[in-house]
Amino acid sequence: MTHDNMTLDWIHFTPGAALAGGALIGLASALYLLGNGRIAGIAGLVGEPLAALLRGQSLAPQASRLLFLLGLLLSPWLWQLAADLPARQAGASTGGLVVAGLLVGFGSRLGNGCTSGHGVCGLSRLSGRSLVNVLVFMGAGFATVAVTRHLLG
Repeated sequence: MTHDNMTLDWIHFTPGAALAGGALIGLASALYLLGNGRIAGIAGLVGEPLAALLRGQSLAPQASRLLFLLGLLLSPWLWQLAADLPARQAGASTGGLVVAGLLVGFGSRLGNGCTSGHGVCGLSRLSGRSLVNVLVFMGAGFATVAVTRHLLG
């Protein structure tokens, strides 16, 4: 078994942009919590309007969630007004991406929240449950990379 040496891509290493992005995510999460009294995790933001739609209920009470999701969908187009988007690339087939998405969705329901909800909002509130979930998410991610890169090829 060979081990690839990890090197840092200094040309694309952008700690300032990463810090600014993290600060914006934190600020948006804090503002959402202050304005709505709820955590800005995608699992709840998507799940509740979808459940209301499937039950045939009005989406009017879900307006703030739907606007939040609309902002997530529109943000790449708004960003393009200021700068180029990075090139899109995926290291998996379409089927692999679909399976991965379904597994992430299942895991989000199983863990009572998504990585952003537990990682950004839960950890900032010092939630023990979120700490356990983040450790499980990260461990599963590390294990998946190790298996797919070193055992499967």
